[in-house]
Amino acid sequence: MNLDAENRVVLNVGGIRHETYKATLKKIPATRLSRLTDALANYDPVLNEYFFDRHPGVFGQILNYYRTGKLHYPTDVCGPLFEEELEFWGLDSNQVEPCCWMTYTQHRDTQDTLAVLDRLDLDTDKPTDEEIAVKFGFEDDYLNGTMNWWQRVKPKIWSLFDEPYSSFPAKVIGIASVLFICVSILSFCLKTHPNMRVPVFNNITVRTSMNTEAWVLDKHHTNPHEAFFYIECVCNAWFTIEIIVRFFSAPSKLDFVRGAVNIIDFTATISFYLDLALQNFAFHMDNADVLEFFSIIRIMRLFKLTRHSAGLKILVQTFKASVGELLLLVFFLVLVIVIFASLVYYAERTQDNPDNDFNSIPLGLWWALVTMTTVGYGDMAPKTYAGMFVGALCAIAGVLTIALPVPVIVSNFSMFYSHTQARAKLPKKRRRILPVVQPRAARFPERRPGTGGPGSGPGGGSGSGPIGGVSRSGTTSEHTKSASREDHSSRLGMRGASSDPRDRSNTGKVDSTRDPATRLAHNRFSFDPAPITRRPDQQSQQNSESTSQVSTRIAIISNKISKHF
Repeated sequence: MNLDAENRVVLNVGGIRHETYKATLKKIPATRLSRLTDALANYDPVLNEYFFDRHPGVFGQILNYYRTGKLHYPTDVCGPLFEEELEFWGLDSNQVEPCCWMTYTQHRDTQDTLAVLDRLDLDTDKPTDEEIAVKFGFEDDYLNGTMNWWQRVKPKIWSLFDEPYSSFPAKVIGIASVLFICVSILSFCLKTHPNMRVPVFNNITVRTSMNTEAWVLDKHHTNPHEAFFYIECVCNAWFTIEIIVRFFSAPSKLDFVRGAVNIIDFTATISFYLDLALQNFAFHMDNADVLEFFSIIRIMRLFKLTRHSAGLKILVQTFKASVGELLLLVFFLVLVIVIFASLVYYAERTQDNPDNDFNSIPLGLWWALVTMTTVGYGDMAPKTYAGMFVGALCAIAGVLTIALPVPVIVSNFSMFYSHTQARAKLPKKRRRILPVVQPRAARFPERRPGTGGPGSGPGGGSGSGPIGGVSRSGTTSEHTKSASREDHSSRLGMRGASSDPRDRSNTGKVDSTRDPATRLAHNRFSFDPAPITRRPDQQSQQNSESTSQVSTRIAIISNKISKHF
């Protein structure tokens, strides 16, 4: 007996046969391949192989991991598929080699990006009624048909104000909201222009000589034109109605209150009413300009446009994803600014300079910031050679410092934008794939001759082909297996009844090399256009065992049919 052949094992993965040693599979214990036995349902005793309906390309790397102890990532498959295969074979995905780790983990970054895009709600298609019911938390009432009038009206109101692409009325309301935002911002800016303001006429009594009084017109104080007041009243009335309706129709009140854009909208609306209530009281107060300063919060309403633009959402998310790089940039800028402010302060003191602009290091901080950001106001400039040299180094350091994190920010924006464009082109409805249960039943026990049994004969219980009881791609019911065995046996019997007497040997058995029915029954995998090549010793041994069993069964069936006729 060949000991080398006994130690080998054949693994058929997705139609590709792999051959290795049993000792190789024992190198990594507690895995699927380390626990192979002949009692498994996917073991084929005829071909002496184990069949696994898995990805054959990935299995090549997995088998190589058993051989070499190094797990490499194939670049021609998707990352989640590779993880699923590793999980099926019982391997740890963290054992991927460092040379392949960066390529292997790219799919995790992609999954995180897709999760962020899902939260941004960039889909422009109208959501279905079932999706809306799930979002509002009354899915059971929707399925049972027990929704009340508020449950029916609430999603429609919410869609009008929060889903501008859900219907034509929602688009109209969305356009109106954007129009009011633009008019409000334009009014806020134009009312500060001198030509858009009118003087305030305050009559002041002035005593002159001869005990007489005169009236003088004070024109130093100006107010915005009265038309801006009415414009802001109309715009803020719309914003008030909008925020109230959106609050009461929101799926989650808590999430609505936590929204940054909603907080800005609420604060800007409240600032208008506070300004309206205090303008009469603060008219003659010295801090009237201070109160007007807080109205700048209304400019923040521009962030409301992010609800209507996917590009603005991506831009905001890009800065969120680049917070780490931006903080690193600020830290490095502060560090370099302090260094160059100190250097220029002492460099300007090395020579007599009556026009020295750097009287202190805090003034040097302003100069270093303006120089590093390449703004260069020119209000402060070094006059000495040492100061000029420090200024040149400061400008170069500023260019390098600011340019370093820019590619990271651009990369994040490109990543979000490309995934958004790809998601927009995906089909909304995907074909449903039904799950298939892999065969797990044990092989059929040995049966009486003529009724089928284990092995490769017709009606065998545990084959992997169409004649066997257990299919490779799924499970088969007992009734179907029984019917298949009976039908196949009868067909073989009819063909064996007409066999020539020359095909029988002295012992009464059918010659398996000449009878076509015997050859068909013997080759259980004759449907395969690409026959599997085996070693000659295994082929002859299996042929002899299978031929004897099949010949006996066909002879019995032929005798029964002959007696019947």
